[in-house]
Amino acid sequence: MDEDLLKEFKARMKIYHSSEDDNLKMILAASKEEIHTLVGSFDPKEYPRGKELIFERGRYAYNDQLEYFYPNFQESILNISFDLMAGDDVGD
Repeated sequence: MDEDLLKEFKARMKIYHSSEDDNLKMILAASKEEIHTLVGSFDPKEYPRGKELIFERGRYAYNDQLEYFYPNFQESILNISFDLMAGDDVGD
């Protein structure tokens, strides 16, 4: 997992200690893999909408509320899928 993504996620979640870093790395890696499976591959550093979706899924997973992520973000998942299928410049 990219350390910059971890730092950004921790700042967003207001996590200022490192005791959960291993768990957060696993959450982010699983979220990235799942989002890539749902919408297609992209580079989170170059496609902010995709990174946002990874972070949101990570937030839901961190708070043990993952079952609510999919219905709450269905529209975003579809829109990003369409962006990636259309071949927009999103990085890889």
